Amino acid sequence: MLADYLRVHFPELYLVSSTTKVLTEFPQLVEEVNREEFRYVVPDFRLNKSFEKLSTLSQAQKDKIEFLCNECCYFGCVDRKRCYEAVSRKSLGENCPEHPCAAPGAEEGYRFSRAMKNPGFIGIEDITRVYLPMGFSHFKIEGRSLGSALILEFLLYYMTKPEYQLQVREEIYLENTLDLF
Repeated sequence: MLADYLRVHFPELYLVSSTTKVLTEFPQLVEEVNREEFRYVVPDFRLNKSFEKLSTLSQAQKDKIEFLCNECCYFGCVDRKRCYEAVSRKSLGENCPEHPCAAPGAEEGYRFSRAMKNPGFIGIEDITRVYLPMGFSHFKIEGRSLGSALILEFLLYYMTKPEYQLQVREEIYLENTLDLF
């Protein structure tokens, strides 16, 4: 109903089927991609490396996939949907309890170094050597609310040539444009 309402009253907007739906089964992903109301569909990060199945998609379907590259959530998490629901309710201002994450390392919070070890991690080499040649071209970086220092690291990793990363860091630090504390 909401998608229909938005299409009618706000036709200039496009809809994204969010990773918060936790589409972990490939048939669910295909069904979601085939829904015409969505411009993009973000599969659960655990499907990121399902290359055999992903290769069966048509180019039109591939054009709608937006991969979440740097997920830090535990690969074996069985509580992801409840976690997303709790975070969403908090974001809406509801007075509800925190979701108690029992995943290994959860008490440390987000760590890019840990995300890079995640089996679903998509790095620069993966994008250029695997995903782009397969016909995928949309990638999503997690973490807009994690703080400027982490966001800088994501931008440096994904969008800055390695030989320029130190110079970019220095410019930002010396210009005091990064709020570290």
